Amino acid sequence: MLKQFALLVLVVVTVVCTSCITNKDVVYLQDKGTVLSDSLQIQALAKPYRVQIDDVLSIDVKALDKELVEIFNPTTSAIGNTQQALYFTGFTVDLHGNIEFPILGEINVLGFTVEEIEDKVKRELLQQYFKETAQIFVTVKLAGLKYTTVGEISSSGVQVIYQERVNIIEAIANAGDIEQTGDRTDVLIVRQYPDGQKIHHIDLTDITAMKSEFYYIQPNDIIMVKPLKRKALGAGETASQTFTTIASLFSVLVTTYFLVKNL
Repeated sequence: MLKQFALLVLVVVTVVCTSCITNKDVVYLQDKGTVLSDSLQIQALAKPYRVQIDDVLSIDVKALDKELVEIFNPTTSAIGNTQQALYFTGFTVDLHGNIEFPILGEINVLGFTVEEIEDKVKRELLQQYFKETAQIFVTVKLAGLKYTTVGEISSSGVQVIYQERVNIIEAIANAGDIEQTGDRTDVLIVRQYPDGQKIHHIDLTDITAMKSEFYYIQPNDIIMVKPLKRKALGAGETASQTFTTIASLFSVLVTTYFLVKNL
């Protein structure tokens, strides 16, 4: 009986100790022996973003004569130049990949980069509305980089960053960082493509993640953080919490042993 009790205590202590969350679980971009030199040269692997359905574009047309281009530029001063304002005044890409532009009508922008859309809008304006000699300037931007965070992360929900390029570390930091109980070794990115959604995996504890084509997020990405398996065991996250858990379990086991022995 005593041997069985000792074996049970050993098994419990081993399971609880191995469930403690370590630095390797929570530190980002570690060198896991995959870097050959002291400095890792990171190449910009992010491909130019191509506009998808439901994207909202901000299009600004400028000319020497402001009155000539006033019709093309919606006024946002009443409600501000915010994500909410651009929802009403920006140009939303419909299910057919088109935007409805003043005077020009429908323009297909699906699969184009913002630079290509600038050229396309300017070319159409010169052909249909302005003279070829007109000095006009067209600027196209995405109305903020919108993405969603779910799972073991401080702030779940829709997030918006007003930058053209955002890496996944910045995106997660903007959402309050991953919880200690989150699995940084296998973060999921659900990305929209013309033929549907695909799920990609990235290990944020490995420095080579910076060389991944998914290191830079894209509009409408969903970042999913799974819980560590240790969380399911209910053990402590730190050494002190684990010690407290062990002590409590040991106390219960000892009490149970003597109660059974005295029956």
